Amino acid sequence: MTTSSFLFGEMTWPEIKQVIKEDRVAVVPVAMIEEHGYHLPVNTDLVLADEIARRAGEKSPGEIVVVPPIIHGYAPHQMDFPGVISITAETFIRYVVDVCNSLAHQGFKRILLFNGHGSNVSLLQVAARQTILAYPDVMCAAISHWDLKPVVEVANKNRRSENPGGINHAGELETAMYLAIRDDLVKMDLARRDLDKYEQEKYFWLDLVGSGDGKPVVMMPYWSSISETGVLGDPTCATKAFGEMLMNAAVDGLVEFVSIYKTRSYNSRVNHLE
Repeated sequence: MTTSSFLFGEMTWPEIKQVIKEDRVAVVPVAMIEEHGYHLPVNTDLVLADEIARRAGEKSPGEIVVVPPIIHGYAPHQMDFPGVISITAETFIRYVVDVCNSLAHQGFKRILLFNGHGSNVSLLQVAARQTILAYPDVMCAAISHWDLKPVVEVANKNRRSENPGGINHAGELETAMYLAIRDDLVKMDLARRDLDKYEQEKYFWLDLVGSGDGKPVVMMPYWSSISETGVLGDPTCATKAFGEMLMNAAVDGLVEFVSIYKTRSYNSRVNHLE
């Protein structure tokens, strides 16, 4: 017996028990509620990550179960803008690990933290590692939707904003993808290019998919010191058509990632101290 459902939150516990037996990958969207300029809703990170996961689950229901998202993330540097709900790094890591440990305890062997917020990245890597340390027979990985190879390829081939810089926070990519999901919530008449306050140079550049001079160093000041509007990028170039291309690429990329992830083998832990 199999179940065709892929939404964890809409299942009964016997259905979830069956899904665990099917060895599906538990995909957990992870996001943030924060400002995204004058033109995008504060739920942008959540909407993008969750929608991609849901579409991937619909496309490959036998491989994926989509867990209800972790809504709140880490962004204390954004707190100069209204609309930001940030939790501490310690709380975030502990919360994510508790979610993953719950899934692992129930029998899920492969967990994927599917991220939609830049400042969650390093903390999710720690959370994934802590999950594996607690459950050595469980795989737990983290990836952001903009790191999926098809997204990188489509974005760099079709972008109209400057590279690097135009595709970053509330820039061309996020705006285009939100247009493809809910264009009625995007206020394109209020979209503003906002890049000039952040001085880009060798090692100091920001772009989710692009390339600059040298590998960028991670240094994050208060957002209000590098952005006038809350944007860091150029959303004025965004189109719904580009967003639909990016969404299709993200869904295909996530389905492909899951198929690779499901077939990966892992070796048992060896204690060389004994």
